[in-house]
Amino acid sequence: MATALNSLPKHVASRTRNSFAWNASHHVADVVGEVPALKARYPRELQVHGSWGLCQTLIAHDLIDEYRLLFFPVVLGTGKRLFGAGAIPATLKLVSSRATSTGTVISVYRRAGSLKTGSFALD
Repeated sequence: MATALNSLPKHVASRTRNSFAWNASHHVADVVGEVPALKARYPRELQVHGSWGLCQTLIAHDLIDEYRLLFFPVVLGTGKRLFGAGAIPATLKLVSSRATSTGTVISVYRRAGSLKTGSFALD
């Protein structure tokens, strides 16, 4: 997997650095201004790895089309919220969900338009 990842283009959003030693890395200085062009350039997918702050910026500017969420079977009681202040209300559609042998649930949600309200009763 590391070999494949090293060969792919990487776009790094950073406020403090503008050059990176990692192969095929490119600096993204203006996330809100540059991400729409990156989405058009790479129609399959762009991924975010390990950046809560970048996710918050993308969510606040409605720049995420699909969420791949992993829920781990632990309760910590504290932590950062994925959908915090600044999140644009939206409806998500569950595309797929599966559980691993260790109990982790992997769910994929896609944007399904503007917020739709109604009952949260179970069928």
